[in-house]
Parts: sequence; structure tokens; C-alpha cells
Amino acid sequence: MTTTDTDAQLGVVAPAPRRTRARRGQGELLRADILAAAERLLIETGDEAAVSIRAVAKAVGVTPPSIYLHFADKTELMFSVCQVHWTRLDEHLTAATAGVEDPVDRLRACGRAYLEFGLANPEHYRILFMNKPTELPNDVDMGELMDSGGFGHVSQAAAEAVAQGKLVGDPALIVYQAWSMVHGIVSLRIAHHDMPWPDLHVLLDHCMLSMFRGLASKG
Repeated sequence: MTTTDTDAQLGVVAPAPRRTRARRGQGELLRADILAAAERLLIETGDEAAVSIRAVAKAVGVTPPSIYLHFADKTELMFSVCQVHWTRLDEHLTAATAGVEDPVDRLRACGRAYLEFGLANPEHYRILFMNKPTELPNDVDMGELMDSGGFGHVSQAAAEAVAQGKLVGDPALIVYQAWSMVHGIVSLRIAHHDMPWPDLHVLLDHCMLSMFRGLASKG
């Protein structure tokens, strides 16, 4: 039996062939390869702690110092990987709200889409929204991140719901109330997946219905 056969049986991932020195202008290509490798390892392991700079370098076929030419440290690398998914959330919310005219129904659709996306990408979600501030890059701007991650859909729906008299209150507070509620379900499910959870869509609908009833009350 060959070494390759043995590695395959043990589930060992063979390193990529060693790269030659990148030609001028190929730095962005290498950066993209690094992000793709880190993303693949994160999905395969399901654990950020298992994704080391050395493992990423091995998967790409470069030396660890080559990674640091593009990312200051592992924190910046992993956050960059997750930012790609944050952009995809915007696309997911856009699709979920397409053709939905009623702003309250759009808020509900946004909540469901956010729930589905967070649970489908648990480790990415944890890195973005469940890590300590010290575990995020120093220059990250969460306000800017929110603007680029689909929150515009929620803000617009909340503003329209208030303008049409379907909900009462400050639209910004409605957005944060809705986000806090959905984030609570997503983060608890990620952190405690072994609990006897009810159907999460049913739970979310129950919570959102209660919230909308309260916000619709004028007295």
C-alpha cells in the first residue's frame, strides 16, 4: 500500500504543490487562493481554532510568511473570509423580499432569511457576531459592515411600516429590536445546538408576531 493510499484512508488532505514565486500582478490571485483555502478549511473543520496559518499555507502551497504578506494575522484572515458571506447575506435578503409589497411582511421575510443564513453558516456567524471585540481586526467598522450586509432592506421596511401607520415607533429602534430578537435565536442555537429546540421558524414567527402586535398598538 502506498503512502498516498494510507493518507486517503486516514482522511489526510494532501498539501497543494509548492508554488513558484508569483510574478508581478499575481498578488491578488494569491490572496484569493488564500481566502478560498481558509474558507474550505473552516467549512471542513467547522472550527475556527482548527484553521491555522500553517494549515492554510499548506493547502495553498506556499510558506506561512507568504500569508502575512496579505493578512496581518489569522484574525484578519478569518474576518476577511466571513465578510464574503456577509455580502452574500445581502443577496439572500434581496431574494427573500423580492415582490413582497407589505413592509411588515418584508420585515418578517428578512427575519426568516437572516435566521436561515445564520444557521447555514454557523462558524462564520460566530466569528462576525459572537466573538469578543479583541478577536476582531482593530480597524473593523461594524457600522460599515451593517450597511453592506443587507440591513438596508430591514431599515427601509421598518421606515415604510411606520410611515404607513402599520407600526408605531422609531424605525431605527424597530430595526435593532428585530435584529436583537433574531440574533438571540441564531446565537443560542449555534452555542447550544443540543438543546430540545422547537421548530425555529415557528419560534421566530411567534416572536415576530408578538413584536408586531406590540408595535401596532397605539394605546
